[in-house]
Amino acid sequence: MTANKAFRQLKTFFLGGARDFRDHRIFHQLALTAFLAWVGLGSDGLSSSCYGPPEAFKALQGHPTLGIFVAIGTGITILIIASSYSHIIELFPSGGGGYLVASKLLSPEMGVISGSALLIDYVLTITISIASGADAIFSFLPIGLIGYKLWFAVFGVTALLLLNLRGIKEAVMPLVPVFLLFVATHLIVIVYAVLSHLADFGKVYHETGRELTSSFHTMGVFGVLFLIMKAYSLGAGTFTGIEAVSNGLPVLRDPKVATAKKTMRYMAISLSLTVMGLMLAYILFDVRDMPGKTLNAMLFQRVTASWGGFYGVGFVWVTLFSEAVLLFIAAQTGFLDGPRVLANMALDKWLPARFAMLSDRLVTEKGILVMGTAALIMMLASNGSVDFLIVLYSINVFITFTLSQLGMVRHWWTKRETEKKWRRKLLINGIGLILTTFILISVLVLKFDEGGWVTMVITGLLVLGAFIIKAHYNSTTQILKRLDVIVEAAVLTGSDVHDKESDRSRLLPVFDPKAKTAAILVNGFNGLGLHTLFSVFRLFGDSYKNYVFVEIGSIDAGNFKGADEIENLGSFVRNETSKYVDYMNEHGYYSEAYYSLGTDVVDEVNKLVPAITEKFPNIVFFGGQLVFIKESLMDRWLHNYTVFAIQRNLYVQGIPFVILPVKV
Repeated sequence: MTANKAFRQLKTFFLGGARDFRDHRIFHQLALTAFLAWVGLGSDGLSSSCYGPPEAFKALQGHPTLGIFVAIGTGITILIIASSYSHIIELFPSGGGGYLVASKLLSPEMGVISGSALLIDYVLTITISIASGADAIFSFLPIGLIGYKLWFAVFGVTALLLLNLRGIKEAVMPLVPVFLLFVATHLIVIVYAVLSHLADFGKVYHETGRELTSSFHTMGVFGVLFLIMKAYSLGAGTFTGIEAVSNGLPVLRDPKVATAKKTMRYMAISLSLTVMGLMLAYILFDVRDMPGKTLNAMLFQRVTASWGGFYGVGFVWVTLFSEAVLLFIAAQTGFLDGPRVLANMALDKWLPARFAMLSDRLVTEKGILVMGTAALIMMLASNGSVDFLIVLYSINVFITFTLSQLGMVRHWWTKRETEKKWRRKLLINGIGLILTTFILISVLVLKFDEGGWVTMVITGLLVLGAFIIKAHYNSTTQILKRLDVIVEAAVLTGSDVHDKESDRSRLLPVFDPKAKTAAILVNGFNGLGLHTLFSVFRLFGDSYKNYVFVEIGSIDAGNFKGADEIENLGSFVRNETSKYVDYMNEHGYYSEAYYSLGTDVVDEVNKLVPAITEKFPNIVFFGGQLVFIKESLMDRWLHNYTVFAIQRNLYVQGIPFVILPVKV
């Protein structure tokens, strides 16, 4: 067994077999219903109740009753941001994450800033969710095992990485039961906290009033307001998952907009009720922070203190287990949406084009690997510290939130003469803009020295890198445009030949199977393909009588959006290759075209080769390759060298392949 075959079998065992993109049912099979989207995408928001409310509550510094105001403000903010993102879903029915919204409604440059912040945010979504899940589990494990917590988190990232390389639905389905367990256990805690204090509601009310009065006396009105706003801002991690649904539209089941809005409602209602309920429970049970245990773990222990040993401990363990797994599900959002942002930026040439390519499992494999690897690095660099990670997390997500809200405000203002409900929509997005801007500035100022500067540096470097990559692609595009003159000349020449022979019946060239055949790999009727064709004439004269043109339509994240998109790609490829055939026929050469669609160009060419060589036994393959006069590391990294991989494969089969350089 060859090493390559062994690797393929191992890959199939772990990741599954290839999927057929030609099967129209595949889009339905891969898509998520509103409920599964609530699990796979909405879990990012719901899981933030494990670290957002505790962060806000701890910031109250011994004035727990002020948490009532923080809870109400947080709940209202969740509903406002969710409502504003419902408008984004309507405006961008094919997917409107922060990158696309800022790019379309503000400028491409603002889109890069938003997209870069969003990429870091999704890496941190994976990291902080799994780190927080590890905290939940190790809260009630023996203290001697705490040294294994980081490695447990590393294992969690790796496991999710493998699940996502298999595909979307496989990564979500196993997690549904535990998601429902989280909802049930936390609902029990919140309802029990309220019902158990109803009997002495009057006492609780007077005690709360007394503590509020004491807070106002000791700090003053402005001091109290500052503390409330500080806690509200530092609990910003609570809002981080709301954006995921608008960015995840491509993986939702049709009708996508209706499914997305239903998912958004599920997430907004469940998150706001959970957050407000937990913060109220903290107050009612007088929960205090304790090293080595999460605030939620302390709450569950207080709630079950009177339940009896076995039932109380069992419930705490089950609840903490559901929290940990839900946090793992939340990390799934980073694997779902992060590669999609990478792909969108790659399609716009802000990042290497390879990030838009799909694997045979029809997932953006390279994007998933990048997100998983970056999360592993961040986990090790931060030592799995949730307190540190949440600072980086909150800043980045609110950069995207703010730019998205700004773009929507600008949009409704410019459309005020044609949009009937523009005032209401402008008001909602305007309030969202004010809230997100306030939180962004507050967190950045309050936490700048505690790690805020780190995320600004990382995001800034990513933005700078994107601008450098874009400049390189733009420069290459301008150079390649010079080759387009060849296309114009070819079209004119073909027209002249056709005009001269239009007055007489012209027979098509006769196929001679014994004649020499040149098979040319092309990627459209363009200057690069024609340059390669004319190089064959220049080097070999009239030696070849038959010409075969081979083109592979690459299935990537840009066109894998539905059966219609795939059919359109097939029509385009067929039309482009037919132009070469017509051109060669008009000049007296026998010509045929072979084309295919697929996620791997090399594999698709290999599938076509047997049929081509059987019909044209006396054949030589040709492929053009861009050659930069002063090739740099950037050139080698950003441009594919697929033609060399095809050449190696054909050489193994004993088929000659000539690479013709195209200097740029």
